[in-house]
Amino acid sequence: MRVLAGLMMALALAGCMAPAPSQAPHQSAPAGVGTSVAAKLSAQRAAKQFVEVVKTVEPVAEQECRARTTGANCDFQIVVDDRPGQPSNAYQTLDKSGRPVIAFTLALIADVRNADELAFVMGHETAHHIAGHIARQQENAAAGAVIFAGLAVLTGADESGVQTAQELGAAVGARSYSKEYELEADALGTIITRKAGYDPVIGAAFFTRIPDPGDRFLGTHPPNASRIETVRRVDASM
Repeated sequence: MRVLAGLMMALALAGCMAPAPSQAPHQSAPAGVGTSVAAKLSAQRAAKQFVEVVKTVEPVAEQECRARTTGANCDFQIVVDDRPGQPSNAYQTLDKSGRPVIAFTLALIADVRNADELAFVMGHETAHHIAGHIARQQENAAAGAVIFAGLAVLTGADESGVQTAQELGAAVGARSYSKEYELEADALGTIITRKAGYDPVIGAAFFTRIPDPGDRFLGTHPPNASRIETVRRVDASM
């Protein structure tokens, strides 16, 4: 496991950057402690919680990855996205060598209310890699680009029109199964979270505090209620 320099930045910022009231971990400052000191304690506690969750969840996610895949790179690299102004978010990507990277913004680390929420978010993101969602999304995008470009050619579009159709097709293709992928990641993330010793149902409460995307056509995320129901159903079956 390797936590990059971004985490050290999180610790360094603890003394000079207080999280917004809606993002600060829920705790009371000791009597007589000033606001700046309380903010420092909050940031330090959030950073400590992050390190503890990473150490606990990562080996479980890697074990689950090896058990469910063949030939996949299961050496997760956990990093902190410390770019200024980034919203509360976590995401999964791959580095140039194909190693899976799980990134957390500082805002998300500060925004979670407990270790269960942070563990569930991490389980969810590692599940995206285990399920091969990036590769599957790329395949869908490529298929969409081919179909839309073919239709453009049949309707007599010029080169510029064909290129525009390809781009649109790729976007539509990439979004076609994104809701299903999110629910798959929620389900597997539930298993990883529970095996790591955290409560995924409590963790999924994070969904109650983020905007509900509803059930929009070609939306990237399913309704929050569907995600919470998935977590409860999978957890109850374990």
